[in-house]
Amino acid sequence: MIEGVCVDRLEPRVDERGRLVELFRRDDPATRDYGQIHVTTLYPGVVKAWHRHRRRADVIAVVAGMARLGLYDERQGSATEGELNQFFLGVHAPMRITIPPGVWFGFKGMGTDEAVIVVLTSQPFDPRDPDEDRLDPLVNEIPFDWDRRDR
Repeated sequence: MIEGVCVDRLEPRVDERGRLVELFRRDDPATRDYGQIHVTTLYPGVVKAWHRHRRRADVIAVVAGMARLGLYDERQGSATEGELNQFFLGVHAPMRITIPPGVWFGFKGMGTDEAVIVVLTSQPFDPRDPDEDRLDPLVNEIPFDWDRRDR
C-alpha cells in the first residue's frame, strides 16, 4: 500500500427500506477536518487521470456505479516511492479511500452506469492557486495500464 493511503471498507446498513452508508463523520480521523465536499462523475469507459495535489488530501467514495482507481507514488523519499495501487470501488465494493498530497491518482468508469464519486478535500479549491498537477492519462511516465483485462 502506498504510504499515507488509507482504505476503509464501508459497512452498509440494510433493511426493508434500503441502505444507509456513512461516508464522512466529524469524529472520524480520516474526515475530521475538510475544506469542501464535491461530486464528480464518470461515464462508462472514460478515464479521468492523472491528477496530483501538492498540499491537499482527497478522501473519495463512489456512491453509484463502479470505478477503477489508480494511484502512483512519485514522492521523492517516500517509503513507497514508485509503487502503484489499484482499487475497484463503488456499489459492489463500498469503501472510502484517502489520497495523500503528492500521490498521482485517476479514475476509469466501469460497467454500464455512470459512476458518481463524492470527494471530501482537506482544503477548499482556490481558482487563483488550484494546487493541481495534471498528466495525460495515456501518454506519461506512470507505468499504469488503463486498458480492460478480461482474464
